[in-house]
Amino acid sequence: MIRVDSVRRRFGAVEAVRGVSFEVRAGEIFGLVGPDGAGKTTVMRLVAGLLDADEGRVEVCGFDVARAPDAVKDRMGYMAQRFGLYGDLTVEENIEFYGELFGTERAERERLAGELLAKTGMAEFRKRRAGQLSGGMKQKLALVCTLLHRPQALALDEPTCGVDPLSRREFWRILEGLRREGLAVLVSTAYLDEAERCDRVGLMAGGELAEAGRPEEIRNKVAPFCFRVETDDRRAAQRRLGGARGVLAAEPAGTALHAYLDEGADAEAVAREAGVRLERIEPSLEDAFLLLTRRREKRDAA
Repeated sequence: MIRVDSVRRRFGAVEAVRGVSFEVRAGEIFGLVGPDGAGKTTVMRLVAGLLDADEGRVEVCGFDVARAPDAVKDRMGYMAQRFGLYGDLTVEENIEFYGELFGTERAERERLAGELLAKTGMAEFRKRRAGQLSGGMKQKLALVCTLLHRPQALALDEPTCGVDPLSRREFWRILEGLRREGLAVLVSTAYLDEAERCDRVGLMAGGELAEAGRPEEIRNKVAPFCFRVETDDRRAAQRRLGGARGVLAAEPAGTALHAYLDEGADAEAVAREAGVRLERIEPSLEDAFLLLTRRREKRDAA
């Protein structure tokens, strides 16, 4: 439903997106995961047709975004990172306004609005001004408006950024319902716990995809290189590990350290050189992201 093929995008001397490729299937949530500045928003805007790629190709529902933008807009729902509705209009008035923009007939719009408001738990707030809604409720309203033309694919740019944990969980419950209905959902996030809820994820850093796949596949791929270090002097152990051959990074993890080794590194030799005991762990996506990012940084430096 969404295909991004070897896409590059520059802003002056800065290459914000560097050869990114991935696909999002119908009935799937694909998460673009990474910190601020990783290139996530640029990719989302390329998918939505708000930016043109310098190289590569983007397709939505079989249509080239650059060559058939109107066909893509009819099939794609895009939700920007910032709340883009009208604060002085009520929930109901915002829905009516966006329904008119999409060209939805009144009877169909009213039926869809009732269905979507019930699905998102917003029905009782339909007379409230959008500017008086909480952050989580604003995002739900934005999602309702995005769905008014019944898109087949969604691109949601950090929809839960700055939203309280309870509202985040509720928003993801709604996304999982849309996935079950067969929509292709592309969502960007900086929250690694949200990445665990995606069917597949792409870990972005420095404008590139460091890795893409199911969360468990990515964790399993890096598992041989992730270790835990228990120590009474965390700073000293971190310093020694940082100077040991084959160590990509050593980061605090609670009262311990997590050490990330490069491919081909000898764990026993690292332990002897750093004077620590390495215990293999089952990595989280955060561990995977840190290891893959450090590996990319080492490659770029070389």
